This record gives sequence, structure tokens and C-alpha cells, in this order.
Amino acid sequence: MNESTTKATLQFDDNLLLAHLIGDHDRYLVQIEKELQIKLGCRGNYVVVEGGLQQVELAKAVLTNLYRHIFHQKDINSSIVNTIIRMTQDGLLANHTYTPEQVTEQNDSAISNAPSITTRRGTISARTAGQAEYLKLLFKHEMVFGIGPAGTGKTFLAVAQAVSMLLSGQVDRIILSRPAVEAGERLGFLPGDMKEKIDPYLRPLYDALHAMMPGDQVIKRLTNGEIEVAPLAFMRGRTLEHAYVILDEAQNTTTAQMKMFLTRLGPGSRMVITGDISQIDLPSNVKSGLKDAVETLEGISGIEIMRFQAQDVVRHPLVSRIVRAYDQRDAQQRPTIHKS
Repeated sequence: MNESTTKATLQFDDNLLLAHLIGDHDRYLVQIEKELQIKLGCRGNYVVVEGGLQQVELAKAVLTNLYRHIFHQKDINSSIVNTIIRMTQDGLLANHTYTPEQVTEQNDSAISNAPSITTRRGTISARTAGQAEYLKLLFKHEMVFGIGPAGTGKTFLAVAQAVSMLLSGQVDRIILSRPAVEAGERLGFLPGDMKEKIDPYLRPLYDALHAMMPGDQVIKRLTNGEIEVAPLAFMRGRTLEHAYVILDEAQNTTTAQMKMFLTRLGPGSRMVITGDISQIDLPSNVKSGLKDAVETLEGISGIEIMRFQAQDVVRHPLVSRIVRAYDQRDAQQRPTIHKS
């Protein structure tokens, strides 16, 4: 063994739980090895960890947190493994190992210790440090901007918070909006009535609602007006009171549209504006309203801005690596300003 590497051995008291942790054909051990750049081996109820000292300590904590999660929740999959790796790295979960007795004394899963939102579909917990910070902002502030790449949960968590506040009576209704930028918000050339024309642009918002509430409740609340899903153009001229208002894909608003939307905020309402400044679909000569708003409003009391990073992507791990690759490419292509 090289001087720069170390070995550690973990003992687990339940071979059946350990078998779930390892996975078929060692799939989860292999996944942890790749993510943490360490070597893992299992014999009986022992797991041997080999690698750099810091990575070995991290791997021990990840394995313990996974074992704890399986003990209480009985489920495991690749997504859960990735989540627990990320949360342990970010310090959202304990970064040390437990004895078997301490694991069994914990009364909930590892993931449930993170900031969370309760809906009728269950509890939705933060899965990254960025998501944890975002949830804190959503709990506390009237206007929050969530900016970052796809897959960071910025819209999903905002909808979850909106549903939670509606069900608890803190707001009277939810309003979800998006700019229909691909059609320039001039949808007349599309076939069908107005609802059929705009629904494809709003489908991700409907999907998020159905993830939070039973389908019959979504339909009922859409019918009685407690939930409204509409394109941004329909917001003009309104004052939105006692509502939770979310503008998604806000990078595709113009500066005039963004100002119009932000000034709709009425008494008892909250607003969340989400978008990805790296994916603007506006014509090249039109400035993004989201970019302009962030530049204009940052630092104003009552407005909070959350910037997600590639490490906050909670989709397939490859998505996070793709985002990082594009970020690095874009950084290299930015023009260098030479001072005379």
C-alpha cells in the first residue's frame, strides 16, 4: 500500500441490510468507488475501504449513512446512493461513522434530517447544500430568485413550498406561469383552442403539481381557481393578493415582461422566479429580463437570490458532469479584457 493511502474496516451487524447496501453484483459499492475514487471490498459483514485518508473517512461516513437509511426506510437505489454521497460531502449528513447500536437508535432516515417540505404526497427533503439553502430562503422570504442549471430542483421545490402553504392556509391560491417564448406569445397559428395552444409550454408545471398532490385534487383546485397555470402574457394588469406566484423559465422574459411580473406582487403574496441564464432562447439582440432583474435588484432588502451550481444537479450524475463541462467551456470562451 502506498504511503498516501490508508485502509479502514467497517463491521455491520445485519448481513441482510448490508446485502441491500452492496446491491446486485456489487453495483452500489462500484458506484461509491467511482464517485469517491476509493476501493471497496466486502467479505461477510465487513467492508474494507482503501484510498486517501480524507476519502476513506468520507466513504466510511457514506456507508454508515446508507446503512442507516436502509435500516429505517428499507429502500435503496442509485439515486438514493448519489443523494447520500452528495449530502455527506456537503455536510448535510453526519460526516462520521456510527456503531451498530447508534445506527439502530436513530429514529429516522439519513435523508430526513435535511430541510424538508411536507405535502400530501409525502415529505420532500433537500438533497444538496444548495437545495437546503434554497428551502431556507423559500421559508423566510417574500421574493426569491432561483437561478441555475436544469436538474437542480429550483422549480420543483418552489412548487412544493407553494402547495405546502396552500394546504396549510397560508396562501389562498397558487399561480404558476411561464413565458411561451418559442411562439413569441403569439399562439394563433397553433391548432386548437387557447388551452390546447398553451398547455405544451406549461406541461412541466402541471407535472410538478401532480408530484405534490393526488390527481383529483389538482383537477379540483384547477377548476375552482385555487391553482392557476397560465402563460406570462396573462399576468398583465393584475394584482396578485394572498397568492404564491411562480415564474418559471424566467430567462426567456424580456426586461419589460419581468418588470411587469414583479410589480404584480400584492399583499400576503410570495413570488419565486426561476431560470437558467445559460439557456436563453430570446433573440440575440434582446436582453433577458431575468439577467437584468438580478443585476438591478441584488442587495435590495426583501429579495433573495439563490445561485445553484453543477453540484446541485440531482438527476443522473452524468448530468452534473455535463453541466460542469459546458461551464468550463463557456469560461474559456469569455473574452479577456486587457487593461491598457
